[in-house]
Amino acid sequence: MPHQFRLIVQTGCLLGCLLAGSLVAEAAHPNVLLICLDDLKPVLGCYGDPLAKTPNIDRLARRGVTFESAYCNQALCSPSRNSLMTGMRPTSMGIYDLTTNFRQALPDAVTLPQYFARYGFRTEALGKILHTTNGNHEDAVSWTEPHFWSDIGSVPQRPSSDRKGPERRQRGVVRSRPAVSSDEVPDNFYTDGRIADEVIRRLRDANSKSDVPLFVAVGFLKPHLPFHVPKRYWDMHDRSRFKPAQNLSDPEGAPKYALTHSEELRSYAGIPDGPLAVDLQRELLHGYYAAVSYVDAQVGRVLDELDRQNLADKTIVVLWGDHGWHLGDHSLWGKKTNYEQATRIPLIIAGPGIAQGEKSRGLVETIDLYPTLADLAGLPAPRVAQELEGSSFAPTARNPRLPTKQAVFHAYPRKREGDGQVIGRAVRTERYRLVEWKVPGAAPETADLELYDYVSDVLESRNLATEKTAVVEKLRRLLATQPEAKPQVGRKM
Repeated sequence: MPHQFRLIVQTGCLLGCLLAGSLVAEAAHPNVLLICLDDLKPVLGCYGDPLAKTPNIDRLARRGVTFESAYCNQALCSPSRNSLMTGMRPTSMGIYDLTTNFRQALPDAVTLPQYFARYGFRTEALGKILHTTNGNHEDAVSWTEPHFWSDIGSVPQRPSSDRKGPERRQRGVVRSRPAVSSDEVPDNFYTDGRIADEVIRRLRDANSKSDVPLFVAVGFLKPHLPFHVPKRYWDMHDRSRFKPAQNLSDPEGAPKYALTHSEELRSYAGIPDGPLAVDLQRELLHGYYAAVSYVDAQVGRVLDELDRQNLADKTIVVLWGDHGWHLGDHSLWGKKTNYEQATRIPLIIAGPGIAQGEKSRGLVETIDLYPTLADLAGLPAPRVAQELEGSSFAPTARNPRLPTKQAVFHAYPRKREGDGQVIGRAVRTERYRLVEWKVPGAAPETADLELYDYVSDVLESRNLATEKTAVVEKLRRLLATQPEAKPQVGRKM
């Protein structure tokens, strides 16, 4: 064989081997199953809640790592989901409401699923991923397949207990739906059951396309209000075991505007404007936990199908809650605050290379999921149009004894008399939370401050900002490492 020909053949073989190796490496990327839950706080068995009936999410926890100190970046659906998809904080986007689409602030952003699509993933979305009501909409370019909705927000008919209730007028709209109901109906009478049906079909289909890695995001609606779920999930719980919260007062020394009137719950029939009777509180607690059990069952159906299709060992599974929910503490019901019960979220990750049956106390936040999932899936560190503000905690997912970060950050907007909109920027460390309320760009001395010590006062009964000034100064320096909050997009300050 002539030398030149032999060199060509050898070069061709080498290139062929490199190409084949590249294709094998790409095909070896694990699938990603991202399960998003709406308004779910960590009232789960795997988080130590004795009243929870969540065998399926607990099963997922035994397969992976439960992050016990995970936090959202804003305790409201749309801004929190924007952070998940873009890897940026609401304060950097200037979006704190439900109505503003994230592309108004970031027209060229590459979302988390878009980034995976760059590397050959088929990206699919079912249910609520981004917030798509209140005039907002999905992001078609994020998905290589059409988004599946299944009549989100409605059902083809209503059971008897859900049809009629005493009318209530809230902001000029007559409300007649009760906040809670239970009926003898199948799981797929409600939207989450139909979403689970479709996810099962997609997972079966995935095996016929096993040469293409799959990124599928599943957005279940529960336990979001209203607490309308099939009766068998109510029957799993003994209402007498639910004890209303004991810390009903506002935190002593906190600005009055830092709290909320729980408007969402009060828009339902039968919910008064003032204090809730003990029996009503028990009913709402029962309803919330029943809704958690219902969505746990839908998660279980998806996990069962993952096992049946032999995909569990090839799939990174993430269970993420968009924010927490007050269940009567500080007399609050709902999200929309900077306090612990609204900002702490469940986060569980399982899959190839991830530790099994372990827990991590390391601080993580929603914006960290974008770089973490890219890391766990074997993709290059993302370089995209927007600046990712999170950091990968993949090393901790593989070894939960490794540390994560010193602090996490979140925010919430409020109206303050004389100032219009102020932003409460918060920093949460292992022990403390500091909230700094001020107009974006205003001088530091114009801020109202809140400080809570979760070692001595887990119930946030007292604002310690005027007493622990050295701690305040240290935490304000941490806040100063973050960009100043932007005002709400489209609004003059």
